[in-house]
Amino acid sequence: MADFIKLMQQAQQMQGKLQQIQEELSSRTVSASSGGGMVTVDADGKGQVTRIKIDPSIIDPGEVEMLEDLITVAVTEAQKKAADLAKEEMSKLAGGMNLPFSFPG
Repeated sequence: MADFIKLMQQAQQMQGKLQQIQEELSSRTVSASSGGGMVTVDADGKGQVTRIKIDPSIIDPGEVEMLEDLITVAVTEAQKKAADLAKEEMSKLAGGMNLPFSFPG
């Protein structure tokens, strides 16, 4: 029974730390760019895009498809960086708990 109580305490601690990590991820920022910095995307640690910056020199009505591609690449990279950050933070949480499973990523 003592093992069960210890396991429940660990689960409660883990839940509290998970909540803290999620709050921290919301306040963190990752950035990614494409086209040599012509398009820059910022996202929070959860992968939500918070800002897109486009160098005015690449805005050409005849090259809309290229601009769309650059934006897509930058958004995808920012979201990947956010996912990597979240995975890193989650592994810190799981690291000290001796859990028999790993977090999906």
